[in-house]
Amino acid sequence: MGSELFDLSGKVAIITGASRGIGLAIAEAFSDANAKVVLSSRKQEDLDQAAEKINSAGGEALAFAAHTGDAEAIHHLLEKTIDNFGGVDILVNNAGTNPHFGPLLTAEESHWDKILDVNLKGYFRMIKACAASMRERGGGKVINMASVSGLRATPGLGIYGVSKAGVLMLTKVLAVELAADNIQVNAIAPGLIKTRFSRALWETPSLQKSVMGDIPQSRIGLPEEVTGIALYLASQASSFTTGGVFVVDGGQIV
Repeated sequence: MGSELFDLSGKVAIITGASRGIGLAIAEAFSDANAKVVLSSRKQEDLDQAAEKINSAGGEALAFAAHTGDAEAIHHLLEKTIDNFGGVDILVNNAGTNPHFGPLLTAEESHWDKILDVNLKGYFRMIKACAASMRERGGGKVINMASVSGLRATPGLGIYGVSKAGVLMLTKVLAVELAADNIQVNAIAPGLIKTRFSRALWETPSLQKSVMGDIPQSRIGLPEEVTGIALYLASQASSFTTGGVFVVDGGQIV
């Protein structure tokens, strides 16, 4: 009975930011749990390689490039998903950007526009696009990738942190509004995970020393260590879990 709770057979999942890092690790975990996965990010070539990795392992993966800042591109992504797999059951909002690192007041208006458009409004656009299909299929799962930076101030990551704090409230509001449609909406807040996105933090010795001193486990997490909670939130096991924020940070928050 326990393993059946986490089985995603017959389910279709869209994962954004899925060509590498946490997004790809989640896509692989979902495929291992028998879901059909749609990988999306900005570059088709990178996505094709990621999808081939999953397909060669016996999974079913579709790669389709779409920028979450572009409503028309999202529309085409949904069309492609429905044409190939029939609908959407699970959405993982993982695409993100952070063109500004440094004191908040050194940021430009363009930094705010870019970060909020992708990290927050992009999540909204994706959920809005997928909700109708989820309703038609009797319910669904939305997993928003937040960050510990959305829960506490992180030096150098001011706008990014604001965007992730927004993701947390977006998650809570939509958890309430979509509950009647049997759509559960939850967020994962990772700490420092070893990905290309966070490279500046773990490749710069002074920054790494500072961050590592703040993590009780005294190490950096791996993308695969985020997949367990993602699988729980995508599966029937989390049918009574919505509006939650699940921290994966080696104890950093506490």
